[in-house]
Amino acid sequence: MISTKGRYAIRLMIDLAEQNSENPIPLAVIAARQDISKKYLETIAKSLVAGKLLQASSGKGGGYSLLRKAEEYTIWEILKLTEESMSSVSCLMDGAEQCPREKECRTISMWRGYDRMVQEYFSGITIKDLL
Repeated sequence: MISTKGRYAIRLMIDLAEQNSENPIPLAVIAARQDISKKYLETIAKSLVAGKLLQASSGKGGGYSLLRKAEEYTIWEILKLTEESMSSVSCLMDGAEQCPREKECRTISMWRGYDRMVQEYFSGITIKDLL
């Protein structure tokens, strides 16, 4: 299941793209427009800045802005950055220990296929597509 962090990150990115502003947009303005807690949005924005999806500027006239064009951001890269894991099962999570039953597992190929399908689906949708 995709968390509120992932969903709100997408809303934040869409909001910034909709404004199409050359000036940074204050997070308080976005939070009010999106009806999201500013404090929670700060946490999300911080992770998007760390992941090089957003640019932050401080001081008077500060705020957040996109680093790229809306069509250059996929939903997959946003979710991959904001979600703890996008794997359908724990044994396929990044860094998971190899399951001792993997060779006998009758379902592992199904889960891999499902994860691949999810990645391909979200990789094919951009922020611009959602505007």
